[in-house]
Amino acid sequence: MSRKLYYVFLLLAILSACSDPLRVYEKNIDFSRNLWLADSVAKFEFEITATNLSYNLYYNVRNSISYPYHNLYVLHTLEDSLGNALSSALQNMDLFDPITGAPLGDGLGDIFDHRILAIPNQRFPENGLYRFKIQQFMRQDSLPLILSIGLRVEKAVGTVEQ
Repeated sequence: MSRKLYYVFLLLAILSACSDPLRVYEKNIDFSRNLWLADSVAKFEFEITATNLSYNLYYNVRNSISYPYHNLYVLHTLEDSLGNALSSALQNMDLFDPITGAPLGDGLGDIFDHRILAIPNQRFPENGLYRFKIQQFMRQDSLPLILSIGLRVEKAVGTVEQ
């Protein structure tokens, strides 16, 4: 076996060892020109195959340090495959400390990533596809310097598969 092929297999083995056993679904949507338009709804579709578990749903938010506000208001809707709303809420997320202005989240340079709990311990009534929609609700048509929004669905810690 060539040395190059050996390193490729080694890299694949390392990457597969880094899998996340709690993650059921994760996807992020990047915004063109780093602008989140008010009428732009981020839509995610994921499959649930174990109704005996509880799930935590998280927002993934990426912003620039130059984002002009300390917070972000979003409106989310969780729907079943028939379009019936299971959850809908307006939520406020702090991206910067409201008092000190210090950026929150994990940062590298001037970009910060946040994982913020949207819905804790969600139970799904049946197996199948579900949709999650997120819309910015900042009363500004073009919200600058939000680079991406995403959804992460993971098994809630402490739930037991039966």
